[in-house]
Amino acid sequence: MNRILLNKIISEALAEDIGMGDLTTDSIFNDNDIGVGMFSAKADGVLAGLDCLAIAYETLGSSIDIEFFKKDGDSVSKDEIIAKVKGSVKTLLSGERVILNLIQHLSGIASSTYNVVSLLDDASITITDTRKTLPGLRALQKYAVTCGGGKNHRFRLDDAVMIKDNHINAAGSISKAVQLARSKVGHVVKIEVETETKEQVLEAVNAGVDIIMLDNQSPDEVKKFVEIIPDNIIIEVSGGITPNNIATYKGCGVGVISLGWLTHSVKALDISFNLKN
Repeated sequence: MNRILLNKIISEALAEDIGMGDLTTDSIFNDNDIGVGMFSAKADGVLAGLDCLAIAYETLGSSIDIEFFKKDGDSVSKDEIIAKVKGSVKTLLSGERVILNLIQHLSGIASSTYNVVSLLDDASITITDTRKTLPGLRALQKYAVTCGGGKNHRFRLDDAVMIKDNHINAAGSISKAVQLARSKVGHVVKIEVETETKEQVLEAVNAGVDIIMLDNQSPDEVKKFVEIIPDNIIIEVSGGITPNNIATYKGCGVGVISLGWLTHSVKALDISFNLKN
């Protein structure tokens, strides 16, 4: 995980949450009050974002002893202890909410990714995310996808050319859009085109694209398209794929399945923090 970026995100999150000070904690505890707490899972899942613990405590300016029993990418069972912390009660409590918000969200992404990779059960197909991420959290969310066994699609608009329906409509055709893009970008930049019909797929093939994305297609439709796409073109499928139907895409012949919901609407993994009496 990018610690420079994580430092920035946590600093901004703590500033937002604490404001001028933690009134509750500061009015009850002294700086020399020491406590011991446990982070534990309240559901089965896969972990991501555990660096948030150390960075949050460091940002708050206090030395906290942390003993990790798990690491990012590890599976965790309900009631299993993830980490034990010891140090200033004020620091432990003031950082609690921000730490939990981040590791619960990131672990939820990792858990969902692991789940769909397992349900698909096809090593020839890569599960990836999309750019449907929360502003400011993209790098962390995409990192969490890798913790769950997935890979990353484009990070930013400058990573690759991806010609979608609005680009095609505005340019006039797939061929024209590809021609214009190819004349402007460098030789190492790949060009992907989103398609919905057989005619569009054939046009993309003839235009010499590097990647064809089949949008909102059933497994049977995908298999028909695979037959007319040369082996040198990477085939991606996206749209309408959920844990309930992803297993039906096993063996369909594509190289990539991209899932926007992995980052934009995933359920957080329930994790708790409790101080010992």
